[in-house]
Amino acid sequence: MNDVVLKLEGVEKRYNKGLAGEIHVLRGAELRLKAGEMVALVAPSGAGKSTLLHMAGLLDAPDAGAVEIGGQMLSGKSDRQRTKARRQDIGFVYQFHHLLPEFSALENIALPQMANGVAKGAASERGRALLETVGVAHRADHRPAELSGGEQQRVAFCRALANKPRILLADEPTGNLDPTTSDQVFDALMTLVRETGLAALVATHNMELAARMDRVVRLENGQLVDG
Repeated sequence: MNDVVLKLEGVEKRYNKGLAGEIHVLRGAELRLKAGEMVALVAPSGAGKSTLLHMAGLLDAPDAGAVEIGGQMLSGKSDRQRTKARRQDIGFVYQFHHLLPEFSALENIALPQMANGVAKGAASERGRALLETVGVAHRADHRPAELSGGEQQRVAFCRALANKPRILLADEPTGNLDPTTSDQVFDALMTLVRETGLAALVATHNMELAARMDRVVRLENGQLVDG
């Protein structure tokens, strides 16, 4: 059984910066991400971590190379096909939580499920179970503005996993938090990954957190190298 859920093969990405000329961000990037694996993506600011996550998450198309999810080639597919794959297979978490301010924590988790056809009762039940896993079930009926930064980000994790994706892509998910809260939130993320068995690629500047993951990949000169 092939347990590789995300494969990047020879991924290239360039941007035309006008007078500044062409910037070659990714130069044949290669990655294999397995189910149940938590991988840290580290690189200096501006090296292309977000670009790589956009390629992996089908938010942008590579200039060359292949992106596969669950063995299915998705680079080069239509916007509709890539959107469907994102909705089914990928969860995203960013440095800022991006929760909908007018809805409660539970509603923020239930809404993506309902958009995918899940009944409200079942969506709420899964939402409460996820909130329980990360220790904030008692805050289910509170709106984002009533939550602490750490609580907001835990709810964002739950929302990203609401539709049971196979892959979680996280871009500096603890970057806005103080060290103590960062550790607590990262523990919650690890719990979710271990209990669900999904694959997670986490971009971070925090080398202590990176060291706690299964492995570390570095983005250097547009390529991914272990360590």
